[in-house]
Amino acid sequence: MEYTTLGQTGMEVSRICLGCMSFGTPEWRDWVLDEEESLPVIERAIDLGINFFDTANMYSRGDSERVLGRALEGRREESVVATKCYFQMDEDNPHSGGLSRKAIEQELAASLDRLGMETVDLYQIHRWDEDTPIETTLRALDDAVRRGQVRHLGASSM
Repeated sequence: MEYTTLGQTGMEVSRICLGCMSFGTPEWRDWVLDEEESLPVIERAIDLGINFFDTANMYSRGDSERVLGRALEGRREESVVATKCYFQMDEDNPHSGGLSRKAIEQELAASLDRLGMETVDLYQIHRWDEDTPIETTLRALDDAVRRGQVRHLGASSM
């Protein structure tokens, strides 16, 4: 496996990142692998030297994060884990999506719990939020870094 530095983070990551959107539950999408089918894929990736994993809170409604977290138990230090927030997680809770401070803090805490981790290496906004001032979003993200819940920040799909 070839490795590179992720941006200016100083973290060494495999040039191939394993995207985890297809891990979790087929109840979410019929092409998604359940945990029993997902774990061998993640294990093989690790065997081949992949240390960079990308998931999101909305993948399988959080089950992707659960599967990845269990797969990385005991190997957290050598892994680089990225997850994302933005999409509505609970249609009955208007604060479970978007990039308001409340949504970010709530969804980050839920992601960390599902992953079984105290800190995520890369936390990304999954989309742009037209309803929240960027200053509010950036302050909330910066505060998550200062609290030690997040090491680095990013943006995806923009």
